Amino acid sequence: MSDVAQWMARQRWYAAKGGTPNLRTIARTDDATDGAQITTRFVIDDARTGAVLYQVPTTEHAHAVAGLEHARIDTADAEGADAPGAAPDAPGAAPDATTTYDAPHDPAYARWLLAQIDAGAESLTPVGPVRSARVLRGEQSNTSIICETEHSGTVIVKVFRVLHHGDNPDVTTQQALSAAGSSRVPKVFGALHGEWPDVGRADGVASGHLAFAQEFLPGLDDAWRVALDDARRGDSFAAGADRLGAALADVHVTLAGVMPTEAATPARIRTAIDTMHARLEAAAAEVPEIAEHADAVRAVYARAADVAWPPLQRIHGDLHLGQVLSAPEPRGWVFLDFEGEPLRPLHERSLPDVPLRDVAGMLRSFDYVAGALAHDDDPVDAGAWAHEARAAFLDGYERGIGVDLRAHREVLDAFEIDKAVYEVVYEARNRPTWVGIPVAAVTRLAARSAH
Repeated sequence: MSDVAQWMARQRWYAAKGGTPNLRTIARTDDATDGAQITTRFVIDDARTGAVLYQVPTTEHAHAVAGLEHARIDTADAEGADAPGAAPDAPGAAPDATTTYDAPHDPAYARWLLAQIDAGAESLTPVGPVRSARVLRGEQSNTSIICETEHSGTVIVKVFRVLHHGDNPDVTTQQALSAAGSSRVPKVFGALHGEWPDVGRADGVASGHLAFAQEFLPGLDDAWRVALDDARRGDSFAAGADRLGAALADVHVTLAGVMPTEAATPARIRTAIDTMHARLEAAAAEVPEIAEHADAVRAVYARAADVAWPPLQRIHGDLHLGQVLSAPEPRGWVFLDFEGEPLRPLHERSLPDVPLRDVAGMLRSFDYVAGALAHDDDPVDAGAWAHEARAAFLDGYERGIGVDLRAHREVLDAFEIDKAVYEVVYEARNRPTWVGIPVAAVTRLAARSAH
């Protein structure tokens, strides 16, 4: 494992950056296809930052494979699979030397993996034969393989590197939407589920998603880019925002029909409000401007706690303009990345939640377009643009969902201001010059809600 440890330390998806992996394999599976030995190891890294479970698939060939030099992980001087300029096989190496590669870069693994997905219990539509495969560069936490297929067009297969017990909400939510016939997500072909030992569980077994295959939609602008360009030119985004609101309503209606829903009980409401208060206290301690408005924000939360909430259901969970693609009509807006808020535990991200959380996230994203343009070298005042886009988005959502949002205004206000408070802490730590964008939103929202 020493070669694998050295190689893992150089990968973008390795969590304990700068450290030396301390690996132990808790399980492995082996198979053979196309002349390659395919091994999937479930490896725990007992890193100083905490133990992390990784999926490490490799392929082994009796001979070095031309074109895979960059993906070798069995030589001390091999570069990482994600690093450019990897060293080629050494001249004079024995022609029959066994060579190990990072599997996602090996077309033999791509063919094997898609065959496993097609044959598995979570296959919705078989992909069929794979003509070619390549790894999508630049990812940080997973590895995605772009496959050209004979019958299904271009398919992207996401291989999850870091594993957690429990179903991945990105997989299950998009599976449910795709199985219901929704075009609001890339078409899902299927997913691969796996198990591994876990002594911390009563039955000694953990399980979760290992890979996910869906339609690849390259070359499309996301809604952030479309909105930003319109705002910079001074073009109205009202029509696009209206359609975006209707599209989100379509997603919410579909999910409520095919996945579990539940009432917003006093206990669930109290938990959500407590989380908002904790986030506010952290922000007030870190950013003095928030402390000045803390009492007004608490009043917003108090009003939300005293009214009825809409039913809870599966939602996107981390929605903003960058999570939506602009596809040609008649398809229109397509939503991506249903993992939920990254900092929340996986099991929490799979629970039914308040759909207004998604609405609030998109409202904040329109505000960020205006804020971003105010920071341009040639600043643009897009305040009126953002106000119009927000109103149009709410109109489209109300029409699609069939509910007057004024009946839940206090709840929506609470989620929107909570999102802005979250942004304050993020910007203070990562982009201090941008902290004024969410601070201004907190000030505005708190003042508006007081009337």
